[in-house]
Amino acid sequence: MNKQTNFFTWTEESIREAAQLLIQQEVVAFPTETVYGLGANASNEQAVAKIFEAKGRPADNPLIVHVSNKDQIKQYVTEITPLAEKIIDAFMPGPVTVILPSNGSIAKNVTAGLTTVGIRIPDHPAARELIEQADIPIAAPSANISGKPSPTSAIHVYQDLNGKIAGILDGGPTGVGLESTVVDCTTDVPIILRPGGVSAADIEQVTGVPVKDTARHEEEQTPKAPGMKYNHYEPDAPLALVFGDHTYFQALINEYQQTGKKVGVLISEELAPKLSADYMKVCGSIIDLSTIAAHLYEGLRSFKRTDVDIILTETYPEEAVGQAIMNRLTKAASITHHQ
Repeated sequence: MNKQTNFFTWTEESIREAAQLLIQQEVVAFPTETVYGLGANASNEQAVAKIFEAKGRPADNPLIVHVSNKDQIKQYVTEITPLAEKIIDAFMPGPVTVILPSNGSIAKNVTAGLTTVGIRIPDHPAARELIEQADIPIAAPSANISGKPSPTSAIHVYQDLNGKIAGILDGGPTGVGLESTVVDCTTDVPIILRPGGVSAADIEQVTGVPVKDTARHEEEQTPKAPGMKYNHYEPDAPLALVFGDHTYFQALINEYQQTGKKVGVLISEELAPKLSADYMKVCGSIIDLSTIAAHLYEGLRSFKRTDVDIILTETYPEEAVGQAIMNRLTKAASITHHQ
């Protein structure tokens, strides 16, 4: 498939043009506060099929539906459960998705044939303006080639999908940098299926009940949420997780280099002065893990412009957004080194 991809700078007029493409059952990439989404009319199976075609994404992987307000959520579910109500009121618009019973109005290839649907209200004005202008629910996974790091800028989308989709709406770099937290709200306790910008502790605080976390045990035959099956976020060279101090990290770099490999490292600004490698990419500070999250995918993508043979990455405490960071790094990695 090769088509003209329109590149829109975010203006009122470009929002209208992008919305028209969605109404015409085309696929348009747009910014959210998490990552760029690849959007299509969530109630039209033919439109949604174009998402899977463009991404090369397996069709049994459900998509998240994006709406612009709480009233719109009610149009696509049989009920907003009490748990979901609390999460929606506390965190939406924001980087959280609730899974609720579907009323059947969303296309089957969005829900992967399940009786549930994941819905969120994005916290990016361009996204909400686009949804309101199109006046349709928008199904939108990340706007990248399936299995590769998600896009956090319009240029990332262009690099992956130019010629494969109808349009790209440029709303600048994303903020959170990692996909939304996905919470199953169809049971008595909230179940985190994918960690993200809203932590388990955040959800426990507003719901008043303990959160069950299945993100570490998520290989299901029928996943309820994106990111629960298949490889994700893989950079262009093998990624190795390093659990150990800087001397161990440097010893690993040296060992790889002695075998003739060029080594890239993905690290924090605190670790950077302590290491020497062929290519170094600093993502942020361990003092504020949200900075690591915001630049993680851009960091993984940066190695495409190098000739490294292996990428070694620092690992982080699995607390708050650190759990989401490690979830993504673990899925992206094919090698693990422990001191």
